[in-house]
Amino acid sequence: IQQWREAKALWEGEEAHREFLRRSLEDAFEISRATDQDIIRFHYWRLPVKPTVKIDEYTFLYGDPEGEYVVRRYNPSSELFNVVEEHPPRERMSLTARFRRAEEYLARMEEWLESYRPRSGDFREIRCLMEKYGREYAIRVNGGSVGIGLSTEDPVWLMAVMRRRDLAARYLDIQAEVAVKQVRYLAEAGVKLLFAGVDIADNRGPCMPLKVFRELVLPRIRRVAEECHRHGICYLYGSDGNLWPVADDLFGKSGVDGYFEVDRRAGMSLRKLRERFPDLVLIGNISSHTLHSGSVEDVRAEALSCLKEAKKSRGIIVGVSNFIVPGTPKENIVALIETIRKHRKI
Repeated sequence: IQQWREAKALWEGEEAHREFLRRSLEDAFEISRATDQDIIRFHYWRLPVKPTVKIDEYTFLYGDPEGEYVVRRYNPSSELFNVVEEHPPRERMSLTARFRRAEEYLARMEEWLESYRPRSGDFREIRCLMEKYGREYAIRVNGGSVGIGLSTEDPVWLMAVMRRRDLAARYLDIQAEVAVKQVRYLAEAGVKLLFAGVDIADNRGPCMPLKVFRELVLPRIRRVAEECHRHGICYLYGSDGNLWPVADDLFGKSGVDGYFEVDRRAGMSLRKLRERFPDLVLIGNISSHTLHSGSVEDVRAEALSCLKEAKKSRGIIVGVSNFIVPGTPKENIVALIETIRKHRKI
């Protein structure tokens, strides 16, 4: 919904966009305070690109209407702002043509990266948020993500993992290089917790074999983690799904300090994770599915089980494994908040 709101604001002009940004930060804080959250996330999904054409209230075109473009439409029931049309349509392109376009994209990004020099001013808003709220709350700052997975917008990169590994490696190198260049400035802005991640798995397991993950993804995550540690930043990685097949690498060899979006329904148990990775900070494990589709009793039971493990073990922050989806019953949200309020103290 934030992407659609931003599209509307950008379409309406600079003043409307400034108001959108101001209101977004204000709302994020008020929601966090009202629900007793210890970690505040100020920035949600963004799309800071002005649309070219407004088709209707929910639909915007980005790009050249006479050339390459995508059309995004907001769905009020899911609150997602997804691509519903694109030109030329990717699914009609041959794999060879898609890889050729991927190479062209990589060449442009690599050329841009050669001259990319972050500046302190680029992180002014983060600095202001850290100064205003950082003493009382842990502030979630998003950045440093390295990976190719189910949340990667263009599936060509997953195809490249198996068919053109050289392209996948270049794509990941760009991610890692951007992250490394930014870490120093994030640290200077006061950032202590950097939340990164890509949805690299579903309930069945990771979207690439362990050998490929170890070759392609692991060394690049490790590079970002090491840079974070040089500047006193804790580096956390999040992904839905069953991560056990890559867990020893992702959580034991990469240098990441924490794992968020711990997915209970995919078999990611707090107890088993704590036993295998004693020093890994764990965040989440109350299922978004239970919150949305379960009863009040189900929600309370799941929250209590997480709280019990958090009290038994150290380094666990109880919370929803992912976001609270649209249509979640109000009584379930209230039950979750009340249960945590009542039982959070040791």
